[in-house]
Amino acid sequence: MQKEVVYQSINTYDTLNEFTSKTTTVWLVFHGIGYLSRYFIRLFQSLDPQENYIIAPQAPSKYYKNNEYKKVGSSWLTKENTKTETKNVLNYVDSVMEAENIPDKVKFVVLGYSQGVSIASRWIATRKIQPDGFVMISGGFPKELDREDFAFLTNKTKVTHILGEKDPYFEIDKVNAEKIRVKGILPQIQFRIHPGGHELDIETLQNIV
Repeated sequence: MQKEVVYQSINTYDTLNEFTSKTTTVWLVFHGIGYLSRYFIRLFQSLDPQENYIIAPQAPSKYYKNNEYKKVGSSWLTKENTKTETKNVLNYVDSVMEAENIPDKVKFVVLGYSQGVSIASRWIATRKIQPDGFVMISGGFPKELDREDFAFLTNKTKVTHILGEKDPYFEIDKVNAEKIRVKGILPQIQFRIHPGGHELDIETLQNIV
């Protein structure tokens, strides 16, 4: 018999730059599988440090990436007990944002890369978040979400999907089918392509909001 308990847990997250009166945009960025947030956040170092403040939550499940037991990666979710684990992760994200207490006067962008797309989209949908930008990079959109889950979004939110031409997961038929499905859920979505692979290309984030 499988049972459940409720307990208190502690997790870290990383930030880049300082939030000051000169900050114009706050980014909440979700890494992909295999990353740690402190490494993922470095990908945003080329953004103007005075204008951009980046928050990178850390996926809670960590593991050794190879048999040498030296490099550590992490994962947001698996197919095991997904509903409960999703609740746990989203509660953690809520705590991160409560701790940061970002004011409304700045632009707010939610970005998900690879597996992080599933967390970013679920957090926006379930918490009814209205960001200025919602960016999905090289990741699949959760199958359980539909148009009604995002009916609260207004034209304030600019939605962008980014994919690399050399992404090994880039199968044109599947990509086109996914574009049609996501377009039906988020009609305002814009699609961008960069010449690289399964990666975050910082140049494609220009004018994202």
